[in-house]
Amino acid sequence: MIDFQTSPDRYRHWKLAFDGAVATLTMDVDPTSTLAPGYELKMNSYDLGVDIELYDAVQRLRFEHPEVRTVVMASANPKIFCAGANIKMLGVSSHGHKVNFCKFTNETRNSIEDASDNSKQKYLCAVTGTAAGGGYELALATDYIMMVDDGNTAVSLPEVPLLAVLPGTGGLTRVVDKRKVRRDLADIFCSIEEGVKGKRAVEWRLVDEVIPSSAFKDAVRKRAEAMAATSDRPTNSKGVVLTHPARTISDTAVTYPHLEITFDRDTRTAHITVKGPSAAAPSDLAAIHAQGVDFYPLALARELDDAILHLRANETTVASWVIRSQGDMDLVAGYDAVLQKHAGDWLVREVLLYWKRTCKRLDVTSRTLFALVEPGSCFGGFIAEILFAVDRSYMLDGTFEDSDLPAAKIRLSALNFDGLPMGNGISRIATRFLGEPDSVGKAKDTIGKDLDAAAVAELGLVTATPDDIDWDDEIRLVIEERAAFSPDSLTGMEANLRFAGPETMETKIFGRLTAWQNWIFQRPNAVGENGALKLYGTGKRAAYNQERV
Repeated sequence: MIDFQTSPDRYRHWKLAFDGAVATLTMDVDPTSTLAPGYELKMNSYDLGVDIELYDAVQRLRFEHPEVRTVVMASANPKIFCAGANIKMLGVSSHGHKVNFCKFTNETRNSIEDASDNSKQKYLCAVTGTAAGGGYELALATDYIMMVDDGNTAVSLPEVPLLAVLPGTGGLTRVVDKRKVRRDLADIFCSIEEGVKGKRAVEWRLVDEVIPSSAFKDAVRKRAEAMAATSDRPTNSKGVVLTHPARTISDTAVTYPHLEITFDRDTRTAHITVKGPSAAAPSDLAAIHAQGVDFYPLALARELDDAILHLRANETTVASWVIRSQGDMDLVAGYDAVLQKHAGDWLVREVLLYWKRTCKRLDVTSRTLFALVEPGSCFGGFIAEILFAVDRSYMLDGTFEDSDLPAAKIRLSALNFDGLPMGNGISRIATRFLGEPDSVGKAKDTIGKDLDAAAVAELGLVTATPDDIDWDDEIRLVIEERAAFSPDSLTGMEANLRFAGPETMETKIFGRLTAWQNWIFQRPNAVGENGALKLYGTGKRAAYNQERV
């Protein structure tokens, strides 16, 4: 089992150090601490295990260290900043693992960019030694890249000439969309193994600054301090320690305090139940901070995030995720109101940003996503966002026979329209009603109101509203039908349909990851017996099928 829960005392590949408003996150990969057998992590290369630690560090820097305003990313190896994804690991990994690894890597890079843009915790990359492939992609995720000018240090994306694959997809996109490198120069850069160094790297906008070795350390410190001065993060607030979410895993279920997953192996379905809060929301900001990691929206976000990652990596044959909720709608609304009222506080801001990132992780997950709105559900406010992330949603019209639970309701809040945008930069409701601004306005007019099945159907907020007589059969048929389709075609279909609307760097990254990288990782030019990934390091040249497809 791949476990995404870790902590600094268990890190094998990263070191954290703190100096006031500046933290240093140093990559120091242990070659022998691999996620699976069959390779070594030489030259500061990484596998999924290295990235799991990086994701954990980024989360902890945001929540546990509000005083940190700048994070310096560095390498403990003066000759190799990072050699990127480990090639031997890619060579022995399954196709699914390679693609899932690339997706998680890009999500982690996105979380760094989100910290810079929205948490005001800026990232600076201090490149010493070779930054190749994913190593340069790591630098690309930061706000500012400083490179030592020592005649040897260079940045490169050598995957095309060396490995017959793409630079994680995110690498290509960030070069032209984020750093705005000219297309012809980017073409040259991605076609040469040795990379670009010195003044040329600055001229081509591949890095921001090159500094002589003798002045590099001092220049990095001054730049980090200058970046810190632009942040609004508090200097004297206490952080929230991110203890591991409680979790029990068996073959039939995964259980958290606020979330439960059960499996129907016959239909290859995971049934996910989100549980509403058991107590009223804290009355003031001090109480929110006192609850810390137990603050319900934060606790639920962490459990849902962990559950998504667990299901992706460890339950690869599960075809569909069916999401329900159970709880008191008024209690959910209380927490939603608190989040909106105190959105300017650093911790509440982080909680909202975490919800945004977790919903985005749901958006890009290659599984069929359904939601069922049943009596006793609590799809309101920030939890209702799940309804608009899924592929289809069904709401029971009325109640179940022999049940004393009240008829299902949905309650929208301002967060569903502004506060939890998709990767395309707009809300899920706006994406749902693209080209129907009147429908968005009608839905917005219902904020705070309990909407029954008839009202929801009229507003177009769910897919269908069967009654008690048809409910079981309709849901069963939908799930069985989905399980009968090709998972490959479903992945392509769902990824295309979920991202209507504006194109952004983020949607490009994941759209291309789903299509191009998925395809290239199956091609014999890359992974065949005579492919570049298989022969890398052997001294033999790959034999390519020269047909363009």
